[in-house]
Amino acid sequence: MRKASAGLLLYRHAASGPEVMLVHPGGPYWARKDIGAWSIPKGEIEPGEEALAAAQREFGEETGATVDGEFVPLAPVKLRSGKVIHAWAVQADFDPSGLRSNLFSMEWPPRSGEQREFPEADRAAWFGIDVARQKIHPGQAPLLDALLAHLAAGR
Repeated sequence: MRKASAGLLLYRHAASGPEVMLVHPGGPYWARKDIGAWSIPKGEIEPGEEALAAAQREFGEETGATVDGEFVPLAPVKLRSGKVIHAWAVQADFDPSGLRSNLFSMEWPPRSGEQREFPEADRAAWFGIDVARQKIHPGQAPLLDALLAHLAAGR
C-alpha cells in the first residue's frame, strides 16, 4: 500500500497577486537544489490519523508554527512514485525568519558511520505564483492551479 502525505498550502494576497509559502527541504542532498525542490509543508499520514490533522501536525513540525483559518480542500495530487498528497489551502501569514523545523538524523558523510542532524526544512519563503511554479516540486504544481481556481471562484 502506497503511503499518503498531507500538507497545507498557505497563501496571502499581495499587491502583485496571490503569494504562496513554500519550504525548502533540509539536509545535504538538497543543499544545492533550488528549482523544483521546494514543497508545501507536508508529511506522511499516520495510521488512523485524519488527513487534515496530519497536515496541521506536519505544518507545525516543519515550521514551528500553527495556523488557523478556513481550510479549503484541494484535489489530491498523485506523484510519479504513486504517493498521494492531500492538501488544504489556507489564507494566513507566516514570517519565514521564524522557521523552527524538527530535525532528522542520517549518516553523513555517507559510509562514515557518523550520524548528523539536519532540519526537515532549512528555509521558507513567499513566492508569487509564477516563481512558485518554478520552485515547487513538479508533482505538486497542480496544487497551485487548484488554489488559483479556488481564488477565481471567489470562495
